[in-house]
Amino acid sequence: MVGASEAHGGPGTPRERTRGRCVRTARAALLSGPLLFAPLLFACADPTVGARARLAPVADASVAPVTLRHVDHLFAEAVVGGEQVGVLNIYSVAPDYRFAIEPREGYACVDDAARAMVLLSAIPQSEPARLRQLDLLTRFVLRMQADNGYFHNFIWAPGPDSRESRINREYRTSLAELNWWSLRALWGLEAALGRLPAGPTATRAKEAADRLVANLVRDLPTGDGAVTGVEGVAVPTWLPFGSGADAGSTAMLGLLAHYRRTEDPATRALVERLGDGLVRMQAGDARHFPYGAHLSWRNGWHGWGNAQAYALLRAGATFGRRDFTQSALAEIDGFYPYLLDHGMLSSFSIRVADGRIEPFGVQRFPQIAYGLSPMILAATEAYRVTGQTRYRDTARRLAGWFGRDNDARRAIYDPVSGRVLDGINAPSSVSGDSGAESTVEGLLALTALHGTPLP
Repeated sequence: MVGASEAHGGPGTPRERTRGRCVRTARAALLSGPLLFAPLLFACADPTVGARARLAPVADASVAPVTLRHVDHLFAEAVVGGEQVGVLNIYSVAPDYRFAIEPREGYACVDDAARAMVLLSAIPQSEPARLRQLDLLTRFVLRMQADNGYFHNFIWAPGPDSRESRINREYRTSLAELNWWSLRALWGLEAALGRLPAGPTATRAKEAADRLVANLVRDLPTGDGAVTGVEGVAVPTWLPFGSGADAGSTAMLGLLAHYRRTEDPATRALVERLGDGLVRMQAGDARHFPYGAHLSWRNGWHGWGNAQAYALLRAGATFGRRDFTQSALAEIDGFYPYLLDHGMLSSFSIRVADGRIEPFGVQRFPQIAYGLSPMILAATEAYRVTGQTRYRDTARRLAGWFGRDNDARRAIYDPVSGRVLDGINAPSSVSGDSGAESTVEGLLALTALHGTPLP
């Protein structure tokens, strides 16, 4: 845990996280009362939980239903490597929600396909059409695995004389390496394996996931336990990108699913070591900023992809690690109420000087679904783990952001179309676009909010 003698740096630079593509890069491409949500009409048991309290669905006749209609709009079939696959178009541009392409990356990616695989896998009694979507998305992710066991991310649209989409093997956000898209691919594959019938796709998915996990066990430097200092903050060096607790949390979610399937002791050891690193990235306490937040990377926190509390709760329940559970609850009890009472944040950094944590570089915008989703997942999981209704209430308050309980006083989620808008850029500026990341992240959060655990 980051205390008064420790520090942490800012997000972004060396690894160029993919988050930027949906808020900022999209812009270049495009130039060429609080609302609660209705319960989903499905429920399933969480195999990691045992005797944990079950999350009760929200029951309120006034709430709006959740729909996958915009997911269906984004979904498309493609041919990659001679195989029929399914993808989600990354960008969907208001007002008519046509598709757009980022000129350096492409039109569809593993990151978003894997998200959708988790979402579709959460539905316990899927229609044949949904299972077909899941199968096609899984086949796309499988086609993107490189010879080294990691995954490329993006594909280019077919040319005028071809039906085939070409894998982007060159651009830095599509390299086959230990990066966000490979980590999310693992969670997507393991989630799909819980829903796919026995057959060629499932067999290939098992082989691909096992190969990737072997890479992670080999490549993550979990054995040294070293820390480094950034602005007076001591951070671990054994997470992805050294101190990437955000990416580490995504890795943990996929590895936990892999462990449930295989009971591989090496997978368990890796999950627990990553969890140790996440705990090490916690800063502040109940009385001192940032009130138990788990920093994202180095000495900075940013409002996207921070599933640390959620991953720690799931790992704590699976392995009986009370330290993981307590670390997660400290963030939910301290940092989330602070955000709800004082306003959502986009990013900040901290330094330690004279034994005190000092925030700097505090930004309030942009605010995006990918920032709210991990917090809602964590709060709903805390309710499931503890049975304490205050965590359910926290999740509901956070979900109000998707309605009109936000700085823009505008609904971000439309329950008729199923669109989740791409974010709030300022109190008077809301993106009307609705891309794959925003839509699926919003629906993942609402799925959990209404009592259906994610795989």
